[in-house]
Amino acid sequence: MNEEEPRLKRWPTPPGLWLRLKPEARRMRHQPTAAESILWASLRNRKLDGFRFRRQHAIGRFIVDFYCSDLKLVLEVDGQIHKGRRDEDEARDKFLAERGLTVLRFSNDRVEGALDGVLAEIREASIVGADD
Repeated sequence: MNEEEPRLKRWPTPPGLWLRLKPEARRMRHQPTAAESILWASLRNRKLDGFRFRRQHAIGRFIVDFYCSDLKLVLEVDGQIHKGRRDEDEARDKFLAERGLTVLRFSNDRVEGALDGVLAEIREASIVGADD
């Protein structure tokens, strides 16, 4: 990042919107998918290279699966429901990218069957993100 670029820090969610999102985020944290639970076990408590990830974190009008503010990195774990909402996911990714965030998407199958590869890809993104 050069000196002229403002450093992006927070994306405050308007209070009225947060009041609507908060119960949904809480529900999603308490009822994760199997793949989200598997990935969270590898991210929680700074297990991945010391980076702090939050889960079911609100950014604007969206609740993202996992978010690391130090890396400006969003992780999404996509199940069957995402196959029918490609346009919505693209709009969401564009919204997040406009705020300087990198979005990585992983299928449930990939998280459940190739977790080491998923973690390697996140580590690779963290190297790039830490350099910014």
